[in-house]
Amino acid sequence: MRLSWERAADDMAVSSYDIWEEDSRIHSVRGSATTARVTGLRPGTVYTFTVRARDAAENSSGDSNALDLTTASGRGDGPSTAPTALKATATRTKAGVRGIDLSWTPPRTAGDGEVREHQLFLNGRLATTIVWGAAPPAGTATYRFTVGEPPGTRYSIKLRAKLPDGKWGDFSAQRTVVTR
Repeated sequence: MRLSWERAADDMAVSSYDIWEEDSRIHSVRGSATTARVTGLRPGTVYTFTVRARDAAENSSGDSNALDLTTASGRGDGPSTAPTALKATATRTKAGVRGIDLSWTPPRTAGDGEVREHQLFLNGRLATTIVWGAAPPAGTATYRFTVGEPPGTRYSIKLRAKLPDGKWGDFSAQRTVVTR
């Protein structure tokens, strides 16, 4: 798969561009390049890529906008079971309480099964299981939680759904949010 991007605004000092897949730097190209080839991807999998510019002093820019790509399903694979359209927004109340608002679309399931549970992962670790006691929301699901870390704390967030057959589905694309 080939990724491409626009040059950094201050492209005179850029020595390289780093390609990130979720929280891992997977590739680097010289500062004059604006494309990279990514290999070794699994079929039927959601990947989230970002790019960071880096200068000779090893200072990095912030992340580019995230790009979600789903590779084609392999032979015999069914549809993706990952939640889609995950959005994460940092919030802060007038009282100074920091939080994160999430919204996403649960995966479609075969038959009449409902998705009643999702696992929320923060920085690669299971943080909580979101369970609807009644019928799950139709269309977009939402969830809000508070965080106690100081402003500027970075969180990586992803979800997966418990499918009607009791198995956990594929992970959503990952989102990164910084508290304010």
